[in-house]
Amino acid sequence: MSRVYNFSAGPAVLPEEVLREAADEMLDYRGCGMSVMEMSHRSGMFETILNEAEADLRDLLQIPDNYKVLFLQGGASQQFAMIPMNLMKHGEADYIVTGQWAKKAWQEAQKYGKANKIASSEDKTFSYIPDCSDLDISPNADYVYICENNTIYGTKFKKLPNTKGKTLVSDVSSCFLSEPVDVSKYGILYGGVQKNIGPAGMVISIIREDLITEDVMKGTPTMLTFKTHADAGSLYNTPNSYCIYMCGKVFKWLKNMGGLAVMKERNEKKAKLLYDFLDESHLFKGTVVPKDRSLMNVPFVTGNAQLDAKFVKEAKEAGLENLKGHRSVGGMRASIYNAMPIEGVETLVDFMKKFEKENV
Repeated sequence: MSRVYNFSAGPAVLPEEVLREAADEMLDYRGCGMSVMEMSHRSGMFETILNEAEADLRDLLQIPDNYKVLFLQGGASQQFAMIPMNLMKHGEADYIVTGQWAKKAWQEAQKYGKANKIASSEDKTFSYIPDCSDLDISPNADYVYICENNTIYGTKFKKLPNTKGKTLVSDVSSCFLSEPVDVSKYGILYGGVQKNIGPAGMVISIIREDLITEDVMKGTPTMLTFKTHADAGSLYNTPNSYCIYMCGKVFKWLKNMGGLAVMKERNEKKAKLLYDFLDESHLFKGTVVPKDRSLMNVPFVTGNAQLDAKFVKEAKEAGLENLKGHRSVGGMRASIYNAMPIEGVETLVDFMKKFEKENV
């Protein structure tokens, strides 16, 4: 078997030992004679899987007791509607637009109330994070919304915005569990798991309990009401049980690796390797303001579309997969999530050096 280095933005690389463990249990999970894929979500065995997953996640993030953990279907994109439906009590919210996903969330929220765009970096192709220290927060805003790490554009909030007492809601899809986080600073933090935690098909939402009420927007479907899922312990309907199982394995892997402080050190080391090369390269150039660079997603260009295409093609032939940039920006992008080993980044940098030597 030959494994490539997979730099995909999502679905993305998973820890190899987690995949091997899941493969060993595929036909018979711990002597029960069936796969987790076949298991009733109402069974005692699956209840243990779910409870262990939540307990490990709470431990990793040190989630306070007054926050619920919900394992939901519909992905992060469904949260774009679910959040205003549940939180827009006064019909107004503020959005900081720093990329395509924050923009989509802002556009979706306009269907349910007044969604104010109070800051944006669209003027420079989302290549930086705007100053959020003294924003014009709306008095009636029920929350302030951000996308904390911008997968497509490679930017990251290094400091959370000053919401002036308003509830902060954050989409952390592409930086989830990449570093320690103070959960108490958020009303909601949520993320699609397919980037840094597990297989595609689920979102994890961590919600402060006072935000989970029956007082939701008129017409909100039962399935889009936070309280429905909170009251049922994420088992109101059949959940994405295999995804929960795989996420649980990743949580245990993260704990075995030493937790989120250790992961942050690893991620900083990997990112530094790549950014240091980009800063000294005569061919490749990073596209993000250095102070706002993401540790997870690193976009770069040569400045020549044909050369970019040649690089992506030859990189693939060398076992470096999914380096093509998002269609909206072009160029290249290396997503170097928790499960990407440092050897993968070293191999990428070596290949980039070789490509530069041959093409400058």
